[in-house]
Amino acid sequence: MRLLLVIALCLTGCATSPEPLPVQPPGPTSPSVVATVSKQWDTADAKVSAAISIAKENADRPEVVRSETSVALSFLPAPEAGEIAIARARAARQSPSDYAAAEAFGKKLLSQIDTSWLRVQAETTEALRVSQLKDARIVELTKAVEQAKKDAASNLWTLAGIAVAVIGAVAMVFAGPRIGGTLLASGAAIGAFPLIVDSEYFSYIAGSTLALAAGLGIYWLWDRVRDSANAPYEPPQK
Repeated sequence: MRLLLVIALCLTGCATSPEPLPVQPPGPTSPSVVATVSKQWDTADAKVSAAISIAKENADRPEVVRSETSVALSFLPAPEAGEIAIARARAARQSPSDYAAAEAFGKKLLSQIDTSWLRVQAETTEALRVSQLKDARIVELTKAVEQAKKDAASNLWTLAGIAVAVIGAVAMVFAGPRIGGTLLASGAAIGAFPLIVDSEYFSYIAGSTLALAAGLGIYWLWDRVRDSANAPYEPPQK
């Protein structure tokens, strides 16, 4: 019987293997978080760029330069000591090639940042899609496990019904149709039990079955009483 159960479970649960899910990118699964950060980042960049542009336009007005650069610095983290040293050395040399190299480096770095940020946004969208696929797969596997449990229970009831029906067939030969027929009917009822329980008409079927069982019980009792009343009298032996 254990072998039959294993075969039944394999037929129900191992017949088809689900397709493997794609790898989820190591990023957040909420695009709204990325969109919020991106909007805040763009706002800060725009304000810094505007303040620096105004300071450059008013290079001959030191008070404006100081005020606008202070505004720009308020949107930026504190510089590292090494970067401060590089900038001071560049300012002291006043070499056009140094400034050209610094500007080229800045444009290249900005392009790399923009490319990386676009990748983050794409990975966030993909992470959300894969996360939703995983949630759907969990629901699917949960349903499959529940169905496998139902199928296993149904197989047990079917095997039990077959066993009782076989015993009833044997009883038909050796004990008469009354006992054998009852066992055959019981075997059929046992085998059909899972289908009956899952049916939307279960309450009606259960009520009808109880009524039939009560009728059979009354008939059996009446038949026993009748047989006892019609049995020939046998005087006690001395």
